[in-house]
Amino acid sequence: MKALIFTGALERRADSTSERLSQYLSDELTTLGIETSVFKIAESGIPLFDITSTRTPNAVELMNLQFREADIHLWLTPLYHGSMTGAMKNCFDWLEISAKSPNPYLTGKTVGLVCWADGVQAMQGINAMDAVAKALRAWPAPYSVAIQRSELYTENGSINPKYQERFRTLLQLITKKQ
Repeated sequence: MKALIFTGALERRADSTSERLSQYLSDELTTLGIETSVFKIAESGIPLFDITSTRTPNAVELMNLQFREADIHLWLTPLYHGSMTGAMKNCFDWLEISAKSPNPYLTGKTVGLVCWADGVQAMQGINAMDAVAKALRAWPAPYSVAIQRSELYTENGSINPKYQERFRTLLQLITKKQ
């Protein structure tokens, strides 16, 4: 089984929430014996979506292949103005290049959704990603993790046990054999 962790944040700091969560989840998946890769928008070189382009950018081809080869996905994003990041949505829009493939978009992929916010509105980001996952023919897990960032870490900087348990539940759901 192959897992893809897709971080929607445009952060490059090692101590950023997206980096820390993607590393934590990657470690957890690896412990379960699952081959895991992380797709970071900030390092991807994905241009703005252009349906009129006659040539698909190489970065988009590589992203499309990575997204479609993974059996399961974990999508992580901070809440930006009531939704996922625009850069994340832009990547999803580029999946349009697979429209004429035998199994277009993310047909049949299982997706776990994680969003964090400074307040209590992270479910708005989850709902936005859920709608996109369904439009791309994927199967969002019936359980997601909405995070209030002020509660994510303990005093010593580790992931709060409350969120560790939520992540375990999400990973159990998306890693069940199909």
